Amino acid sequence: MAWKILIVDDHRAIRSALRRLLESRPDYLVCGEAEHGREAIEKLRECSPDAVILDISMPVMNGLETAKVLRSMLPHVRILMFTSFVHPKLSETALAAGADEVLAKSSSPNAVLTALVKLFGRAA
Repeated sequence: MAWKILIVDDHRAIRSALRRLLESRPDYLVCGEAEHGREAIEKLRECSPDAVILDISMPVMNGLETAKVLRSMLPHVRILMFTSFVHPKLSETALAAGADEVLAKSSSPNAVLTALVKLFGRAA
């Protein structure tokens, strides 16, 4: 069974890079993409993801607001905040909003995969 992942980021290049990375692995299926939080919430109904890779800084609805809504709609969904702005206070705020992990966009592709393995290990 492949884990279904929704990618939410306002930069197309980031979404494309994450999609390529995840689709290179048979255990992950990208079930959708969204440019901002409001679009992500709409995609939940058609996608029903196991995890969401979520940017913090986005127009329309930011990642912190989105994480709160995602957590209330799908309590089991795993949320990986993927951001350029990693520092202890922001990580604490993201975790309080409902994120399970916070990872810097500057992290290696392997770090993204490792974070997902960790998240899915928690879900098991």
